Amino acid sequence: MLNLHSTLHVLEGIFTLTLAILSGIPAVNGAANNLTQIPDSSFSPNPTNVGFYLYVPSTLQAKPPILVNPHWCHGSAQDAFTGTQLATLADTYGYIMIFPDSPNTADKCWDVSSNQTLTHNGGGDSQGIVSMVNYVLQNYNADPTRVFSMGTSSGAMMTNVLLGSYPDVFAAGSAWAGVAFGCFAGNGYDVWSNDCATGTIIKSGAQWEAIVKAAYPSYTGFRPKMQVFHGTADTTLYPQNLAEEIKEWTAVLGLPSTPVQTLSNYPDSTWTTYIYGDTFHATNATGVTHNIQTNESVVIDWFDLQCRGTGCYSRPAYDYLFST
Repeated sequence: MLNLHSTLHVLEGIFTLTLAILSGIPAVNGAANNLTQIPDSSFSPNPTNVGFYLYVPSTLQAKPPILVNPHWCHGSAQDAFTGTQLATLADTYGYIMIFPDSPNTADKCWDVSSNQTLTHNGGGDSQGIVSMVNYVLQNYNADPTRVFSMGTSSGAMMTNVLLGSYPDVFAAGSAWAGVAFGCFAGNGYDVWSNDCATGTIIKSGAQWEAIVKAAYPSYTGFRPKMQVFHGTADTTLYPQNLAEEIKEWTAVLGLPSTPVQTLSNYPDSTWTTYIYGDTFHATNATGVTHNIQTNESVVIDWFDLQCRGTGCYSRPAYDYLFST
């Protein structure tokens, strides 16, 4: 266990460095404004003391969408901010970004294992992040029907957790090199699962669906759509995890277990995207390692963040009112 966990830490350290080089850290990523840290006293509950950093563009939509971007292991809110052009694109499209910062000083990985984080309003890192969403909704006239999460590696794992534990909050997710909701479940915080990481936790779609629905047993409303990406050469979180995500979300979303359309060389050459319906896409990135690079255009399109006014992708307004 320790050897593989250490391997993840080393590889994700390399991943952080690579993103830094590609993104020009410590130079700014092109965003017009700086990150703002929100004091802990300004939002609650935050049971694990997750750090809260906010990016607000100078020009907002009248009712701005919210994009949550959890970082990877050994990363930080600042690394996620500079690691893609999503904040720069926020200046163009007028959405607000939340960059949570893991309280886990040992490795900066997210809590995707505890029963608390895997339970609706149960505690853990996920509840702290949702409190950040509520803060933005209350203070920036943001759109409660257009809240999204995307992340890579540990951030992708947290995106799976947020959509599974809080289907009443999020409209969609985009997970790059993650694992299925509940795959890392263990007794406590920051529990490492060799079995999940190496792809030996294999369940049926019905079994994964039961795990997701157990996070919020009384919930019967809208389920957020999801897109997932994974490299075939990923030796940190093995490629089998893509197959498990596919089984999980197609079952949860009531979609066929086989794709209805296949797109070759999309969104990049040697990548193949499988479309299971309007609410779930899965992409197999041939030859790509755990160091998978975010395609910002695909994320923006999936969340429909370029859209303003009426007719944009969102969760049903009546569902949000009912769930609150």
